[in-house]
Amino acid sequence: MSPGTAIQGSETAARADLQRLYRAAIDAVDPQILIARALAGECAGAADVPRLIAEAPRIFLLAVGKASAAMARAIERQIGSKLADAIAVVPKREPDEMRSLLSPRSKVRVFPASHPIPDESSEAAAHLACAMLLSTTPDDLLIVALSGGASAMFTMPAPGISLADKIAINQALLKAGASIRELNVVRKHLSAVKGGRLLQRCRGARVLGLILSDVPGNELATIGSGLTAVDWSTYGDAVVVLKRLDVWGRAPEAVREFLERAIAGENSETLKSNDPILKRVTNVIVGDSALALNQLEITAAAMGYHPQRWKEMHREANNIGRALAEYMREITEERVCVIAGGEPVVTVHGNGRGGRAQQCALAMSIELAQTCADRQIAALFAGTDGIDGPTDAAGAFASPTVVARGAAANVNAAVALARNDAYNFFKASGDLFITGPTGTNVSDIFIGLVNY
Repeated sequence: MSPGTAIQGSETAARADLQRLYRAAIDAVDPQILIARALAGECAGAADVPRLIAEAPRIFLLAVGKASAAMARAIERQIGSKLADAIAVVPKREPDEMRSLLSPRSKVRVFPASHPIPDESSEAAAHLACAMLLSTTPDDLLIVALSGGASAMFTMPAPGISLADKIAINQALLKAGASIRELNVVRKHLSAVKGGRLLQRCRGARVLGLILSDVPGNELATIGSGLTAVDWSTYGDAVVVLKRLDVWGRAPEAVREFLERAIAGENSETLKSNDPILKRVTNVIVGDSALALNQLEITAAAMGYHPQRWKEMHREANNIGRALAEYMREITEERVCVIAGGEPVVTVHGNGRGGRAQQCALAMSIELAQTCADRQIAALFAGTDGIDGPTDAAGAFASPTVVARGAAANVNAAVALARNDAYNFFKASGDLFITGPTGTNVSDIFIGLVNY
């Protein structure tokens, strides 16, 4: 059987609706539209932005993250000749698509960097950006356009820590199922630029952070590891995270020694709320998951569905997939659209391919096959950036028929789940959701259709 041959009838129509709903969510968090609103002072917290731009004789721009090219393009269009210099750090895997957003005459210098694991390109990007900041003065305005992915793409290890050390810690934490908050607590305390330290390199320039949030709760200290924000965490918190996730004993010796010396007072802490430098900083959240989810509800209602908002997705992907399957199983009303957002985690036990959205979708599909075989349920788990883990898929579809399609293609759903090999399962079953990079990022979304 070729992949997808068993997808027919009403499920095919439901998938078309899921894709339409996903696109509506992505369009709602288009970085260019969000930046234009912020620069015009039209979003929360942005009232002073037009004045800051008008008063600055020169403006510098640093854009970092998965939406950096689109954000940089919108900012350059708005400020025009005032732009003295600009750098956009874009995802390494999609540099051509990202560059296409910028005109050939753009002043923005584009540097591809690695995600989700940093590499030499991530370190080079940070050093180039810091070199640009040497040209700023107290009369200038530095705009830092920040979006998800920035923590890995912008890396400058603290003195005594090597890039190899940081890579090892990142890999260990990701495999241990660290949340983005836990991961960035550690990253900040092994960095020379994160946790607000970038501000110390701005030579007194006024700083405007325009931030597209991929973090639940929009915590500034966690988004992009808080390049321009106060950090609530300490070196001690970083050690607690490493020990709680059983990573401390496997951490490079240089990392353990560095953190122990820092706790003893040998290293300065990340930026705290009493630092006078903060008087020169304005941070604005230009968009977040709530915008995408709200538009999902509006679009679903317009399509004749009854929207229901589920709780935030967090913690283990397997548990989220099963819990959502159980939730939808209890729905008896006609044409219900269940909506959720968040950032699941995957504790890696196998050596397969996949991402957290695909892991959720596979866990859900197994549960639906066992308990809802005769029900009309179709769902989609996907990253809003169009990339789920180190794969070319945004996520995957889930339904009661997915497991059978996999079996017909000689792949076993339970084995794939245990091996963290959801990508290869869904590739065989024909249920991958591939969009290409979207140019935005507000974490993951779930859309489930019941009795459609």
